[in-house]
Amino acid sequence: MTHIKTSRIKKITPLRLQLNQWRLAGESIAFVPTMGNLHAGHLQLVSAAKAHADRVVISIFVNPTQFGENEDFASYPRTLDADIEKLQALAVDIVFIPSAEEIYPSSAITEVRVSEVSDNYCGAARPGHFNGVATVVCKLFNIVQPDSAFFGEKDFQQLTVIRAMVADLNSPVEILSVPTFREPDGLAMSSRNGFLTTQERNQAAQLYQSLLKAKQAILNKQLTYSAIENEAIQELKKQGFETDYFSISRRCDLHAATIEDTQLIILLATRLGKTRLIDNIQLDIL
Repeated sequence: MTHIKTSRIKKITPLRLQLNQWRLAGESIAFVPTMGNLHAGHLQLVSAAKAHADRVVISIFVNPTQFGENEDFASYPRTLDADIEKLQALAVDIVFIPSAEEIYPSSAITEVRVSEVSDNYCGAARPGHFNGVATVVCKLFNIVQPDSAFFGEKDFQQLTVIRAMVADLNSPVEILSVPTFREPDGLAMSSRNGFLTTQERNQAAQLYQSLLKAKQAILNKQLTYSAIENEAIQELKKQGFETDYFSISRRCDLHAATIEDTQLIILLATRLGKTRLIDNIQLDIL
């Protein structure tokens, strides 16, 4: 087996030169955009990308435009050497690690906004967040021009925003999703889990349990959706969580679900101490 050495590329021009060589050779390219501090959930995305395409490109870029005032941009964990070691072990072809100046020239005046699906939930709690996400992902797609791109389902609203952007802008990128990767106690893996204290980390396992309980309540059809949401919020409050939202929604467009809808997702965002955590669970009503 040929050993693949992972290339580190910081500039757009040499990245494009290498990618063009692969395209001319008829090779397919999969892309996984990340902000680094890679955990097992990210590596699941990488493995899925490797199974899907001839070549895999990972970006590591902590995007400043998706962080609001008083958010954790400065303290967001940056573990580049450890990240590249993990990617090398998976034989990733390229790690693209641009500077902010490379992605956002000082003359840049364009922003991408995906309306409606960006407006509620995390979009309401973090104004401007999804504009930053959509803009940087659009730019990265233009830079890499991949055949496919992989995203986790943990941030389902982000996934929905990106799918809408790609469809609306006729971008020739296939968007593929990978289910949320969880710790043994159910907590969704996240780079922000490292901010939790030991006690908070133990408490955080209750988030997934609250989603499972709400899912069962929906399947039992004994309570209204609003009653299920309110009960979950009150229970989480008793356990020390400050909930931004706990919402039973339609999976297709994230609008509030009705009893006629069959493909649902329960979306959750809470704060525990200084850490904001999100999660979701999907279900189909037969």
